[in-house]
Amino acid sequence: MRQKRVKQATKELLASEGVIVDIEKIKPEHKRVSLEIGSGKGKFITSLAVDHPDELFIAMEININVCYRILEKRNELNLKNLVIILGDATHLIDYFDPHTVDHIYLNFSDPWPKKKHHKRRLTAPSFLNDYTRILKHDGLLQFRTDHIDLFNDSIETIHSYFEILSVETNLAESNYMTEYEVKKRQEGPIFQLIGKVNQHA
Repeated sequence: MRQKRVKQATKELLASEGVIVDIEKIKPEHKRVSLEIGSGKGKFITSLAVDHPDELFIAMEININVCYRILEKRNELNLKNLVIILGDATHLIDYFDPHTVDHIYLNFSDPWPKKKHHKRRLTAPSFLNDYTRILKHDGLLQFRTDHIDLFNDSIETIHSYFEILSVETNLAESNYMTEYEVKKRQEGPIFQLIGKVNQHA
């Protein structure tokens, strides 16, 4: 989905507001750390941060225009426990030390439907391997989508790296939904998978 350009959304402005715009190691001091990869405009991650003030939440978004929208929400809600990264998940292990993240959220990632592009999916083996490296030994991966082919394909690949704890093919509404999910619920079911790091994989 093409995002509207935000004139004031520059790397310089984001950096001045504390957004991480260059690759650097994140050294979380909180006991629990959750990361959402592809945060969109931030409704999901900011809702979690509001309800769990003692935990650290990290929003990673590659699009500078929607990243600016996350920043707006963070400032409006005065969230001290939300870190924003303008960055690409292909560099994930450059941001995090091994086994420092408790929970990774993948919400409505690009399905990359053409087979030749499947390696770009955030549930492709290269990404899943990186998730297991930064997640704690009991860390969780939550994957949510409205794209049935992506979901079915991802179950197979995720199973090689994670112990699948639950699969939902018609997920109920909750207090934690992205802007996209709210819209897409009017058109069909939402699918969700939760997995725990498989130490024997």
